[in-house]
Amino acid sequence: MGNEESSPVDESVLPRTLSGRTLEALAEYMKSGKASKIVVMTGAGISTSAGIPDFRSPETGLYANLARLNLPYAEAVFDIAYFRENPEPFYALAHELYPGKFRPTITHSFIRLLQDKGLLLKLFTQNIDCLEREAGVDDDKIIEAHGSFARQSCIDCNQPYPEEEIKRHIENKEIPRCHHCKGLVKPEIVFFGEKMPATFFQNQSLPMQADLCIVMGTSLTVQPFASLPGMTREQTPRVLINKERVGGIGSGSDDVLILGDCDEGVKRLAEACGWLEELEALWAKTVPKVATDLGKPAEVVKKDKDEALDDEINKLTKEIDETLSLSKWHEEKVRSEAIPASSGNGTLNKASGSGIAVSVARPHENSGGNLDHVYGKQTTAQTLASEGLASEENEKQSGAAAQEGDNKN
Repeated sequence: MGNEESSPVDESVLPRTLSGRTLEALAEYMKSGKASKIVVMTGAGISTSAGIPDFRSPETGLYANLARLNLPYAEAVFDIAYFRENPEPFYALAHELYPGKFRPTITHSFIRLLQDKGLLLKLFTQNIDCLEREAGVDDDKIIEAHGSFARQSCIDCNQPYPEEEIKRHIENKEIPRCHHCKGLVKPEIVFFGEKMPATFFQNQSLPMQADLCIVMGTSLTVQPFASLPGMTREQTPRVLINKERVGGIGSGSDDVLILGDCDEGVKRLAEACGWLEELEALWAKTVPKVATDLGKPAEVVKKDKDEALDDEINKLTKEIDETLSLSKWHEEKVRSEAIPASSGNGTLNKASGSGIAVSVARPHENSGGNLDHVYGKQTTAQTLASEGLASEENEKQSGAAAQEGDNKN
């Protein structure tokens, strides 16, 4: 079951579990103690008000804005084969999106509230931003279907990599390397060409145990995640808090639709449950210590969030555009340098499980082992060119000074 259309349930069909298909009936059910094992399923829509763009929105999504760069295709930034040859685009993106730069939304705090009340069985999320964790949701309650920035490892030998070290590399705009085999390291985000985490499949049947399913901020287009809401029992109420109806939710006898902005939807639900004050107090604790726009009152953030999102996307695409220099010349350079080379003993290194030959030479690194060559520091050719320009400019200035001296004399 994905985002296919299905007819809303006939109003003559009575609910099996709820007293009605309304927000008030849902709140009554949640307060009664009958909803003690809640499964939550989320997508990028719960993070957009934090300033993080989603992936697929036609005009504001991450892919739409990366598409105008000189990547071979927008999704290449998350393609494992492309990453092996050219990791700079991903690490430039990681520098912008790494956890710690964004405040969790009140929707993330709502999930934390469910946990604190002992009601959260499991959170299934498609998001890689770790905002659930920053809101205080425990690691053992989270299934990150597409991985996240929470862990990192070598793509060749799979050895874990220290969190503090990758933070430092990303902050310093450097490409981290494995301490064991010197292979490329990346956060355990599921790239195209990689398998989903085993924990997803180990917990995939959990919705069958739930007595309430809450789906928020997702288009339910990507399988197998999109099939999760359909795995609940017929008598289990399903709640959709989303801008539009997706996944056939609304066709079940106990489906409740709360359409619109996710943050507004969870506040309405929390208010109906009598939890709004508690929720807002919990969200207030996520305000960064340093005073920034993230610490503004909710009303101000909501008023300016579209503008802020545009600014964030423009900033993101501008910095990547300026620093990556993925020009036609660069693409040709990557292709020419990606020709498999011998490892010194006449053999080739191969991507684990991919069948792709990987050159021992690392065309994406300079002699310093960092990203200075893509983050604005000049290449040798650029330095020579600038020195030539500077010399020419100095000659012009010297001539002008001499002329000025003659005029004074």
